[in-house]
Amino acid sequence: MFHAGPARSVLAFVVLSILPAASAQTPAPETNVPAQNTSQASVPVLVELFTSEGCSSCPPADVLLQRLDDNQSIPGTQLIVLSEHVTYWDQEGWKDPNSSSTLTYRQTVYETSLGVKEPYTPQFVIDGSQSVSLERPRSLEDALNKAKANAKIPVWISNITVDPSDPTTLHAHIETGTNTDKHNAEVYLAVALNRVESQVLRGENGGQHLIHVAVVQQFNKIGKLPKGKSFAQDVPVKLKPNEDRKSIRLVVFAQEPGQGKLLGAAMHKF
Repeated sequence: MFHAGPARSVLAFVVLSILPAASAQTPAPETNVPAQNTSQASVPVLVELFTSEGCSSCPPADVLLQRLDDNQSIPGTQLIVLSEHVTYWDQEGWKDPNSSSTLTYRQTVYETSLGVKEPYTPQFVIDGSQSVSLERPRSLEDALNKAKANAKIPVWISNITVDPSDPTTLHAHIETGTNTDKHNAEVYLAVALNRVESQVLRGENGGQHLIHVAVVQQFNKIGKLPKGKSFAQDVPVKLKPNEDRKSIRLVVFAQEPGQGKLLGAAMHKF
């Protein structure tokens, strides 16, 4: 497993102490909203972090994602973050309670589409088109600024209601503007917990108390967005029993097939 030396962040909006001695990346171990919506003045930028509680390189990236979410410090953007926990560290002494084979597969598809040799953690993917590791911290700032220059189609999440016959089911109306891209697109809905705390007992992070933001619990493709068309659909969202909807956020985005370029995104926090 590869561990790099200390990483020094040069991002203007990140406190240097966030990354005191961060390992840049670790290859995967071998195994046999009316919604909160993007305003006219800000461009949505989707920041996906592939991470794991079993990887010692990941906690600094988790903190960095939290700072991006809290500070929103790239002018002219709305940073929409998702923490996507993969499964391939679950055999290394600690099973991440938020890991998902769906998210592991999503990262694998990205490695193909982005030309990355092998899965690793932590890995940032910006707008589906740029892969960034902590090995080169400046590249994250560059990627975010590059992403905000891309035109996006509007996405709306609205008319969120509770099913009167089932309080664990929400209904949301998802709508997009016209797809002006030259490609068709796919529309995804992610349900994420705003904040997750975990006391890791074993593995590379044994003894650490970790905090995560925007931790994906559900990830589904809800439809297609053909070029020249718009998308409008009422979508059911099934919550876990006793899950407070105030603890979650909904993220909807349109992306070129094969996990290509992001075309538009929106987030709703209750």
